[in-house]
Amino acid sequence: MDEEYYKTKESVEEYIELAKDVNGSELIEKLKKVLPSNSNILEIGSGPGSDWKILNKSFNVIGSDNSSEFLKHLIAMYPNDEFLNLDAVTIDTNRTFDCIYSNKVLHHLKDKELEDSIKRQYRIVKSKGIICHSFWKGEDFEIFKGLYVNYQNEKKLKHFFKDYFEIISIISYQEFEEGDSLLVIGKKK
Repeated sequence: MDEEYYKTKESVEEYIELAKDVNGSELIEKLKKVLPSNSNILEIGSGPGSDWKILNKSFNVIGSDNSSEFLKHLIAMYPNDEFLNLDAVTIDTNRTFDCIYSNKVLHHLKDKELEDSIKRQYRIVKSKGIICHSFWKGEDFEIFKGLYVNYQNEKKLKHFFKDYFEIISIISYQEFEEGDSLLVIGKKK
């Protein structure tokens, strides 16, 4: 994946402006139904911090991103909170969490990278822990603004997660167009 888009100050500012009216509040409401308040969450790919801010109202959230520009933004916005520089595949931390959350982040991973990320998530999520991830729905992949976008469908997602997480739900929802997105919620086996 060409990660340069999220590496420059200009592109991060552009993304923050483009995404200013978009957040995962509906996804987080679904997560709240299966995850107790005050649970410890790792958010993979906090980006501008929109979902982090919503999650942080109900949970203890550690944000993360692999872009130093996004991390600078997050730390400036929330100087008393914790943000880690983490890659979505390796998730290089010794900590464990009650939940791992991402909103349209793991779709940047190729299939093998997604498998590796899921295996790593399995290792750092606590017993009976929850994963909650959203993806763009579709087939195949494309390069958008220099970024790899790997579209997913229910069958593929079930295949990726089946050995590690019991799927609680896969929900089709609309971010921009009817049924353009999928939300996966699972529990560690």
